[in-house]
Amino acid sequence: MTSTADIRLRALEPEDLELMYRIENDSRFWRHGSTTVPYSRYALREYIANSRGDIFADGQVRLVIERVSTEDSNAAATPIGFADLVNFDAIHLRAEIGLLILPEYQGKHYGRPVVEALCAYARQLHLHQIYAIIATTNEPALQLFSHAGFQASAKLQDWLRTDDGFVDAVVWQQLLSSTPATA
Repeated sequence: MTSTADIRLRALEPEDLELMYRIENDSRFWRHGSTTVPYSRYALREYIANSRGDIFADGQVRLVIERVSTEDSNAAATPIGFADLVNFDAIHLRAEIGLLILPEYQGKHYGRPVVEALCAYARQLHLHQIYAIIATTNEPALQLFSHAGFQASAKLQDWLRTDDGFVDAVVWQQLLSSTPATA
């Protein structure tokens, strides 16, 4: 689908059920999203089966992040996480980025190529902008979006709940098109 260097984004397949089950049911990741309960394999299987993979039909799209070997063209790709476009707004042509890379692949500089590939995909969808809402305490994500060309645009006070209370968040935006709006 979309690739950058040794990263590829692809549609969900039934074979991704166990990876999705692992990630969606790991409570360490819940603080970064809106999940508060575990998902059954049945519910996730139904999600995969019923997802059209069309942001205009589903209002969101989940893509599998794969690491591909650049040295061996016959090597199998390794799924390392998920990249989401959610909260899609068809009128204003914008969507929010969700990104999760498995802990064993974090810190290996996969984030930026994933965000770049997701931006390229969003451009193919003719989106005007994409954005991320990031806790001010999430330094790796703040650096990632800053280096990927996003602009901090708004501070949201006490936006995200943590085990220790609430933390502020920042909206990071990237305009994908410079087409002026028509009246």
